[in-house]
Amino acid sequence: MKNVLVIGMGKVGSLVGVLLAKRFTVMGMDKRYPDFELPFEVILGDVTDVNFLEKTIPSFEAVVSAMPYNLNLPIAETAHKYGVHYFDLTEDVPTTAAIREMAKTAKAVMAPQCGLAPGLIGIIGADLASRFTRLRDIELRVGALPRYPNGLLGYSFTWSPAGVINEYINDAEVIHNGTRKMVPSLDGVEHIQIEGQEFEAFSTSGGLGTMCETYAGMVDTLNYKTIRYPGHARLMKFLLYELILKDKRALVEQILTEAKPAVQEDVVYVYAVVEGWKGEELAREEFYEAYLPIEIDGKHWRAISWTTAASVAAVVEMVADGKLPQEGFIKQEDIRLGEYLTTTNGQFFKKENN
Repeated sequence: MKNVLVIGMGKVGSLVGVLLAKRFTVMGMDKRYPDFELPFEVILGDVTDVNFLEKTIPSFEAVVSAMPYNLNLPIAETAHKYGVHYFDLTEDVPTTAAIREMAKTAKAVMAPQCGLAPGLIGIIGADLASRFTRLRDIELRVGALPRYPNGLLGYSFTWSPAGVINEYINDAEVIHNGTRKMVPSLDGVEHIQIEGQEFEAFSTSGGLGTMCETYAGMVDTLNYKTIRYPGHARLMKFLLYELILKDKRALVEQILTEAKPAVQEDVVYVYAVVEGWKGEELAREEFYEAYLPIEIDGKHWRAISWTTAASVAAVVEMVADGKLPQEGFIKQEDIRLGEYLTTTNGQFFKKENN
């Protein structure tokens, strides 16, 4: 793999290009040129123009989509048609299901869900689970938050508002009492303490990726919850359901992004706990890390931007190095954490490097 096309030159997509350009020949694509300089060429194009995609994507060996979930399918379909490796960051379950169906006849890799959740959190959870003889519970938590919150919502839209609203509205898959089921997002609120500070966590859709299928029959409990400052879930329920705005997503996105624009100082919390038996002994394994903004090539990058970009870039590296299958669907939980962390971009997640 030498030539990679990165579609979507927002904060995450542009950084994906920056990271991959250190090893691959990268070209970016967007409807407009970014307003900052990048170390690779950017071409103008519209992902809704299938003819343009079919003229462009076959020239590359891999394509990474950093577009909102609802714009990924034409890109994935074109990559599938021409045997180009495909990677994205989607949390959307129907989009992933469609890509997985394509993967059955793919001549290259189809790897959606390569972000934080789904993505990194599933890789971490599977690594913890592999240390047990028999499993009981897998509980995964991720939160991307402003470090210095203000207002009742305690939030800032540092990544795709469409993705946030989507995961708040769609139901979430879990394993509860040993049974796979769907539960409403924004429900199951729990209060947690992280280094003396109180947070809440609640169910949101898509964060587990394919893990419920993978661990069915192996665990009593498997769930994913999003971490927020206390009171967030109650306010979002009010907005989406009491004010009946759940069917007016564009309006909700406009209201929230205008009220809560992105901040520069954010933090990404990643927490996983697995319980089960090691031999005859009941045991518990945990992973916790708080990731802060960092500098890359002299430029400040938000925590949500670099953690998401480095996540997908590490998976691209692993495919290029032959450490993952070279065709078909890749489950995030099948990616070995140890090998992931040895990649150039996976090393960003090592404690001493952030």
